Amino acid sequence: MNKLKPRKQANLWLEKLMAIAASLNLGLVVFDLSYVPWRDFYFRQLPQITQIYDPIKGIEPHRDTKNYLETVAALEAQVSQTGLNSPQVKIKLAEISRLSNEMIDSNPFAGAGKSGTLEKIKNRMREHIGQESAKRAFATFWSVEYLSKRGWIQEINFFNQQIRPGIASNYYRKIGENGEFIDDFWLIDLPFVVIFGLELLLRTFYIKRQNRHLSWLEAILWRWYDLFLVIPFWRWLRVLPVLVRLDQAGLIDLHLVRRQIHQGIVANFAEEITEIVVVRVINQMQVSIQRGDITRWLLQPEKERAYIDINNINEVEALSGLLIQTIVTQVLPKIQPEMNAILRHNIELAFRQVPVYRNLLMLPGVGQAQNQLSEQLANQITTNLYLALVSAFKDPVAAQLSSQLVEKFNTVLGAEIQEKHVISEIQSLLNDFLEEVKINYVQRLSQEDIEQIIEQTRRMRSQATVPTVIDKSFRA
Repeated sequence: MNKLKPRKQANLWLEKLMAIAASLNLGLVVFDLSYVPWRDFYFRQLPQITQIYDPIKGIEPHRDTKNYLETVAALEAQVSQTGLNSPQVKIKLAEISRLSNEMIDSNPFAGAGKSGTLEKIKNRMREHIGQESAKRAFATFWSVEYLSKRGWIQEINFFNQQIRPGIASNYYRKIGENGEFIDDFWLIDLPFVVIFGLELLLRTFYIKRQNRHLSWLEAILWRWYDLFLVIPFWRWLRVLPVLVRLDQAGLIDLHLVRRQIHQGIVANFAEEITEIVVVRVINQMQVSIQRGDITRWLLQPEKERAYIDINNINEVEALSGLLIQTIVTQVLPKIQPEMNAILRHNIELAFRQVPVYRNLLMLPGVGQAQNQLSEQLANQITTNLYLALVSAFKDPVAAQLSSQLVEKFNTVLGAEIQEKHVISEIQSLLNDFLEEVKINYVQRLSQEDIEQIIEQTRRMRSQATVPTVIDKSFRA
């Protein structure tokens, strides 16, 4: 016992370690999947992340927008050296105006799916200048007259704050020879895949050793959800094994979630399963009736029936005998007063229907004598009937005669049924009856509140476990 506890604790710590590793891997997967859609956020708030992770996703600055911003930076340097009205600045402004027109026409943002960013840049420039044409707005902005009038520092600050971030966020993503975007996340994911792959092999070997009847494929599928940790696609499905591992390691409690999932699954399938099972049973009974199996079984002698007996006992006869014996020995003695009352009432009615007896009732004392006679007759009849039934069980001759009577009854009934040609009518009626059962009652089964039934089942199960818990507590 003491040796098992350290082993269980070591296994629990191993489960926790692997669950944490799986959670870390899932976090990296989520970050990788969200990196491209959220790159603008990382670029503005955490530029160090984009410097590290851009190469992994094959992302590099777009050469057209990069050249545009480098030209603007050269303009700033030239203005600081020679002033705004120098010939060199006019050349730079003309070049930037040309690049602005090219940027609007060629839309270098489309390759990264950021055409909306270009529209935002154009709208801000239109509003700032007050022009409806984006090209004219850029041409006006990059002119000596406008910059001198509005002030170089104010306007270049507007550009750096409102326009530059959008242009700088544009990028180009490399495409591999397979026609897909370059994505080297597999290099980060590979160590985790190797670890989880080795763990899966070890678990499969252990499961196979503990359950030798399983094949290797069945042993692998024993923990099928772990396969999502080793496949290089559909990585988002790793959330399933991660949740399972965290729950198994005791780091989170998914009891309520599992309960709701199980209830939802059962509620969705219980209705259809109930209908399928019941309808299939009824269909099999209808087919058996149509083939004549039931009537053949009833009419054939017992020795000729193709029936497998496991205990050499006719259970139907045994149950019938036990039921009759219980009625005769236990039930009838307790209801004898009521039977006497019924017989006495019927005897009195019979006397009163005789015209002579009605005249005799006019004589004194006849009514009282009639009551006594009726009570004696009723008691005598019920007593004799009870004694006859009891003697039928105790007397071997009476028992044999009763058995012969039942056998003769079955034989004559079978012969009469065959002679009267009513088997087909019986089969038709039974078939129609089962069809009505399917229509009227099976539908009611499906209309019941499945979730209420599940809740009732869970309550009964919890109530059934209470005595066990109490009993264990007393033993402790």
